[in-house]
Amino acid sequence: MQWKGFPLHPEIPEEGIPLAKIYAARGIDLNQAKLRLKKVAEELGLPLADRNMSYNSRLAQELAKWAEEKGKGDAFHEAVFRAYFVERKNIALVDELTRLTEAIGLPAEEAKAVLQQRKYNQAVDEDWSEAMNSGISAVPTFVVKGRMAVGAQPYEDLAQFVETCGVKRRQNPRA
Repeated sequence: MQWKGFPLHPEIPEEGIPLAKIYAARGIDLNQAKLRLKKVAEELGLPLADRNMSYNSRLAQELAKWAEEKGKGDAFHEAVFRAYFVERKNIALVDELTRLTEAIGLPAEEAKAVLQQRKYNQAVDEDWSEAMNSGISAVPTFVVKGRMAVGAQPYEDLAQFVETCGVKRRQNPRA
């Protein structure tokens, strides 16, 4: 599996904006969207808080590239997920991101330098460009052999999607 960055709302400022504003601008009922997401999260056994704010994920995506090179990509993605969706943390803040890297065993000062130097800016730009050229417009989007499954979905639905793409099911490594 390979993680790719996506510009869901690149216009969001560092301090974030209310979800109600984002959803109202798109004509989507926020409460219904939250209920659907909560249902899927419960089906998957994922923790999920009732968030009211959205934060810019650009720096988190850049730092993820660094964490992946250090062999801690999955741990970093999981830490960012938990910080954002469970703890309601602002993942646009450098101090919050460096706290997360330290929590997974990566040096905070090195992480801060990576962000200050924007070392992975181009790599994330390339991910964003690839997403746009592929017609991806939502997260999560799963791409297997050129086919896409869009949105948070139950595990069995995703497993079936992967199998229809010709990938054989393997045993759950976490079991």
